[in-house]
Amino acid sequence: MAFASAPSRNKGHGRPGGGREEAGGRPRRWGPPRRKVCRFCVDRVVDIDYKNTTILRNFVTERGKMISARSTGNCSKHHRMLTRAIKRARNIALLPYAVV
Repeated sequence: MAFASAPSRNKGHGRPGGGREEAGGRPRRWGPPRRKVCRFCVDRVVDIDYKNTTILRNFVTERGKMISARSTGNCSKHHRMLTRAIKRARNIALLPYAVV
């Protein structure tokens, strides 16, 4: 009896192109191309104002959640200042607590 041969499996672990090399001969790099920098450190911001909602809205999702420092690239010092400013803005209703 002759059995049908099983199709060959891709050894690239589900990545397109086999996962080994690209056309240029270099291994494909998965992830961000470079480390994000804190935009407050670049602008040399001393204090983050809770009344400036245009800046604060960049660090809050459309549901009202704060975006993590890892996602935004903020340093820990400015992320703590940003968290305090967002909480103050929520307290006096400049930003929503949650959007349903």
